[in-house]
Amino acid sequence: MNFDRIIDRAGTYSVKYDEREAKFGTDDLLPLWVADMDLPSPECVVQALQRRAGHPIYGYTVYPDRFFEAIVRWMRQRHGWKIQRETIIPIPGVVPALDFLVTALTEPDDAILIQPPVYHPFFRLAKNHGRRSLENRLRFENGRYEIDFDDFRKKAKEAKLFILCSPHNPVGRVWRHEELETMVHICLEEKCLIVSDEIHADIVYAGNRHIPTASLSPEVADITITLNAPSKTFNIAGLNTAYAIISNDSLRRRFETELRRYDLTMGNLFGVEALMAAYEGGETWLEALLAYLQGNIDFVTGFLAREMPAIRPISPEATYLMWLDCQALGMDDERLEKFFVEKAKLGLNTGLSFGSGGSGFMRLNIGCPRPILEEAMGRLKEAEYEDA
Repeated sequence: MNFDRIIDRAGTYSVKYDEREAKFGTDDLLPLWVADMDLPSPECVVQALQRRAGHPIYGYTVYPDRFFEAIVRWMRQRHGWKIQRETIIPIPGVVPALDFLVTALTEPDDAILIQPPVYHPFFRLAKNHGRRSLENRLRFENGRYEIDFDDFRKKAKEAKLFILCSPHNPVGRVWRHEELETMVHICLEEKCLIVSDEIHADIVYAGNRHIPTASLSPEVADITITLNAPSKTFNIAGLNTAYAIISNDSLRRRFETELRRYDLTMGNLFGVEALMAAYEGGETWLEALLAYLQGNIDFVTGFLAREMPAIRPISPEATYLMWLDCQALGMDDERLEKFFVEKAKLGLNTGLSFGSGGSGFMRLNIGCPRPILEEAMGRLKEAEYEDA
């Protein structure tokens, strides 16, 4: 588990590296944007994939009992959540599942509630499917994001579906029990279904605990669809394997019908192997990863406080993504992006891409070897010096 080792990803069909020029107009920069890690997956996963690759036939693949048992066991031991095998539906990914849930559970012109600044595919859901988007914008107060519950209640009265990001990307919040309780109580009162995107649930730092939304009570589970995957946790996003957990029989049947309509019920053979290996043997690796990522967060926080106090990082409670408050630099969003790309030679996500409340912010991916972060911070300091 040498996370300091730099592994060259260029030429591996990596979105982060091989699409630098398409996204930023140059490939002469450090890419610290799209949410996968520049860290190797656990050895148990690598070995499982190598063993399966040794069999020379890669045909259509079913999901074995072991696949479901691995998910049930992981949820119980990692999050204290007891789920039943029959509630699990394999899916090709969390993002496409969001689209299928919108078409399965809502009608044209129904309203979908989201909480910006938030993961940008959430914004496409209403637009792509002829639904209306309602925004319960998170409040940024004293360096921390909070929920505006008065506004949430008003919007939930009108919404058919609430898309919750838990833990939240990009602001890094882990929602507390009382925050979740308030949101789900409102949704129960207003008969608003909940889709809880919990793909970052395993990347949670000391002093915080992820609570699966559907675990709050049987009544909450009855209106909640949980989406999750091992992809962020174990850096296997390219294997396109995720799952939904749906207790409500009617909701589950409607979702399954939608998946069958698009013939999306077959498994990715290597994704199946990777999930089972990761959930069965990857927990020790995960604990080491969390300690390393916390060290990365501490390094960036300390560097910016000493060298560039005008950039204020929001220390994440979860995820390997840091939300940087750059408002004190006094740049508009176009100039801010040019500063990072052209001056610092760094490729980050712009805050504006996460919707309202994102202006003046940038998202930094710290899921990489620390020497890369050290170089990135050095570039940032030099860029400030040159720009002064």
